[in-house]
Amino acid sequence: MGTIQPVTGKGAESIRLATARVCIWEGAVRSAKTVSSLMRWLRFVREAPPGNLLMVGKTERTLRRNVIDFLVELVGPTRCRFLAGSGELWLLGRRIYVAGANDERARDKIQGLTLVGAYCDELSRFPESFWEMLRTRMSEVGAQIFATSNPEGPYHWLKTGYLDRARVHLDRHGRTHRHDSDDRLNLARFSFQLSDNPHLPAEYIDDLTASTTGLWYKRLILGEWSLAEGAIYDAFDPDAHVVDTLPEITRWISTGIDYGTTNPFSAILLGVGADRRLYVTSEYRWDSKREQRKLTDAQYSAAVRDWLKRAPRPGEITGAGHAQARGVRPEKVYVDPSAASFMTQLWHDKMPGVGPADNAVIDGIRSVSSVMSLDRLRVHRSCRGLLDELPAYAWDDDAAQKGEDAPVKSHDHSVDALRYGLHSAAWLWRPTLRLPVLDLAA
Repeated sequence: MGTIQPVTGKGAESIRLATARVCIWEGAVRSAKTVSSLMRWLRFVREAPPGNLLMVGKTERTLRRNVIDFLVELVGPTRCRFLAGSGELWLLGRRIYVAGANDERARDKIQGLTLVGAYCDELSRFPESFWEMLRTRMSEVGAQIFATSNPEGPYHWLKTGYLDRARVHLDRHGRTHRHDSDDRLNLARFSFQLSDNPHLPAEYIDDLTASTTGLWYKRLILGEWSLAEGAIYDAFDPDAHVVDTLPEITRWISTGIDYGTTNPFSAILLGVGADRRLYVTSEYRWDSKREQRKLTDAQYSAAVRDWLKRAPRPGEITGAGHAQARGVRPEKVYVDPSAASFMTQLWHDKMPGVGPADNAVIDGIRSVSSVMSLDRLRVHRSCRGLLDELPAYAWDDDAAQKGEDAPVKSHDHSVDALRYGLHSAAWLWRPTLRLPVLDLAA
């Protein structure tokens, strides 16, 4: 993370105000909320009475990436040691239990545990049941919870049930509000926007702002709890993003596959062009309702392999009748993780590079949105299924009213295939495109 900078301004003020039973730092990415919360957590670990301590992330892996690695850098490896095998962290001489809270079963991990302190990273991604269980575990005198969260929708359980009922609120504009009514909780809320971090390089701020539009701009730059509504890929412009001619493709990155039997089956081929853009060069799509015939796993496997054998190679889609070299072997083939039998068929047919796609829907949508906003994505006009779905892909209003971010499950097969192929392969194409690694979790 580079040189550790002193906490100033709103960050320092939030540390001073963090005396409530529950203290939550929320808002924009890279806005100093995580650093501020950890400085307060370190003070608590040093001063807390004897008792059990806990640190929780969406998963242990994300907790280590977002929080523990920074703590090691901050206090040194001798005073911060993570014992992955035992699920324990030793920090400033105190043993701290470490846990992930990725589903409803996570509450069982802490049931029966008595705690004097807890730290939660990415709290809005926890199941509400885990949070409720955690609060009941804080029965020791002087117990406190410290947490961070990026914004979600305005009806999310964390906002309506807790943040909106805070007794102390340091708002996005730096104003402190105190409320003493009976319906308020012993909770301090600290709201951050990107401009609250004085130590960010201007180039980083420009990159992050340029790659973030619409919903993501409101949430991740301004720190607003904004409703997901309207078109998901609102940056998609057919005049800018659709091409008739492909440049030389310097690297065939991936194929993303959304499996369907009754619903359409879609496969998307993704490559990196000589102009350092991602190109969707070709699409295979089978709609069993339209064709009035379902295909087996073996038939789909043969069709995909034949499609890749016939796919035009770098720079050769130039017009009807032009001589074209064909045959492509992408480095990775990412398949809808629910399609286990189809993956087995591909492995049986010795298709190289096959694996389950990363199906983190919101993170995947954000990856596609980012490269689209940065003008780093092009789609060949032959990909009719994808081009039909991109402008129609929309947020589900009913889910938004329940505090959830979810796309409408309709006409989403090719866009899902794109998300699988692009997001899962980000580790391959990001260095090639020389895009900055923008840590959207911090």
